[in-house]
Amino acid sequence: MKKIFITGGAGFIANTIIKRFIDTHKIVVYDNFERDTLSTSGLSDHKNLTIIKGDILDYDKLSTSMEKGGAPDIVIHAAAIAGIDTVIKYPVKTMRVNMIGTANVLEVSQKLGIKDRVIDFSTSEVFGSMAFKSKEEDQTVAGSAGEARWVYAVSKLAGEHLAKAYTTQYNLPVVTIRPFNVYGPGQSSNGALQIFIERALRGQDIHIDGDGNQIRAWCYVDDFVNCLEKCITNPEAIGESFNIGNPRAVITILGLAQTICRVLDSKSKIIFDPPLSADVAIRIPSVEKAKEILGFSSKIDLEEGILKTAEYIKDKWKEKAPKAIL
Repeated sequence: MKKIFITGGAGFIANTIIKRFIDTHKIVVYDNFERDTLSTSGLSDHKNLTIIKGDILDYDKLSTSMEKGGAPDIVIHAAAIAGIDTVIKYPVKTMRVNMIGTANVLEVSQKLGIKDRVIDFSTSEVFGSMAFKSKEEDQTVAGSAGEARWVYAVSKLAGEHLAKAYTTQYNLPVVTIRPFNVYGPGQSSNGALQIFIERALRGQDIHIDGDGNQIRAWCYVDDFVNCLEKCITNPEAIGESFNIGNPRAVITILGLAQTICRVLDSKSKIIFDPPLSADVAIRIPSVEKAKEILGFSSKIDLEEGILKTAEYIKDKWKEKAPKAIL
């Protein structure tokens, strides 16, 4: 029975993590609830779950919350500003939350002497616009200053450097993970695959930013959490960074929209819109390091993941539908 402290614990990926560990561990969620998947997940009343509403920029509250009832064994830092539309609209907030917030989590973790693991969420965006079978040790890029797309990548990369520094200087047991396009049940409405599925189920037009030739590798959330669990339990993971993705589920954005329409038997039209910002042409990970050190390989292929996600969405719609008057 470990104590796990999760920042951004009301988010999509965090909810899948909570489901995995809630019956056997004590979990504390720390989140400002700007996005909230937790309240409708059926987990919020679980006896092993404690919920604290707070901001990672509030160092004092974060410190008090992490220390309350005894220091956690494991810290999972998932809180961040994410979503290209949000990043473009709030670049200063993005930088502050992703850099200062990460610094706060690492400093409190070091102060409390976290023994088991600190998991730092980074991003595949650190590899820039051409990430083809990118390895963890490959060159990362910052992009051009002032281009909104790279605000997120740079802020996350700064957090990576700081996390590594805390391991080197203080022996803090940090592992950095770089998610590659994670999707699945519970994802918020800013995820491309989630939006495409919802619109396909409704028969609505599917809008693509740009020409649709951008290439992505899509990782189902259960696979992602499987690898994260190995990062927590395997002592060889400490001080390392890992790409987490599914290099088998590679497809263009246009191909993704077409596949979703085919798998869900949807008649939705595909519409092309101007790009929001500088785009990432290709994003495919090498996961050899995770396979070699952690024994990880993804299991869920794209079509199965689409069907699982669509079933979840339909079930949620049924729950919200007005009950028939008898």
